[in-house]
Amino acid sequence: MLGSEMPPRPFLERIGQELLKVDPAEVQLLADMMFAAYQNGNMIFVIGNGGSGSNASHFCEDIGKGTLKLPDDLTNDTKKRFRILSLTDNTPYILAWGNDEGFDRVFLEQLRNLASPGDLLIAISGSGNSQNILCAVEWAQKRGLGTYGVTGFTGGKLRTLCPQGLHVPLSDMGIVETIHLAAFHWVVDDLYRRISM
Repeated sequence: MLGSEMPPRPFLERIGQELLKVDPAEVQLLADMMFAAYQNGNMIFVIGNGGSGSNASHFCEDIGKGTLKLPDDLTNDTKKRFRILSLTDNTPYILAWGNDEGFDRVFLEQLRNLASPGDLLIAISGSGNSQNILCAVEWAQKRGLGTYGVTGFTGGKLRTLCPQGLHVPLSDMGIVETIHLAAFHWVVDDLYRRISM
C-alpha cells in the first residue's frame, strides 16, 4: 500500500507515472470488443470481487447510461442500447449459490442462466487468481463467449487463460483498481462517441 508510505503529492504522481505505462492497445481492444458486441446485439457481462466487483458495477452503469445522448435518447425507443449486466449485483443470487454450492460458482451459475455464444465476458481480478473468476472464464470460453481479462500484479492465472486483456503490472491493489477504472472511463467515452455523437 504505497499510500501508507508517502504523502499525497508523491502518491498521486506515482499513479500518474503508472497510468502512462498502460498499453493503449489493450484499452482500445476492450472498446472494440464491446462495440462489436453492441453491433451484434450480444450481451456483455462484467464480473469481479471486492474493489474489482465495485469497478464491475461502476463500469456497467457507465456503459448502460453514459453512452446515451441525454436527454434525446430518453424519448427515443428505437435507439439501440448496450446490453450489459454486472453479475456482482444480485446479492441474494450470489449468496444462494455461495452458500449452497460454493463461492467458486457465483458467476459461472449466473452465466449458465443468461449467456449465449457470441456474448462477451469482462473478467476483473487484481490478482488474476480469483477462483470464481477463473471458473466463469473457463466456462465462457468453452461455450463460445468472447473473454477479456483485467488484471494487476503478475496477472496470475487469468492473464494466461485470457490473453486478451488489460494488465497493470503493479503490486498495489488500490492503484491497480484506480488505473482499471480510469481505462474504463475512456472506454465509456469512446463508445459514447461511436454511438451517440
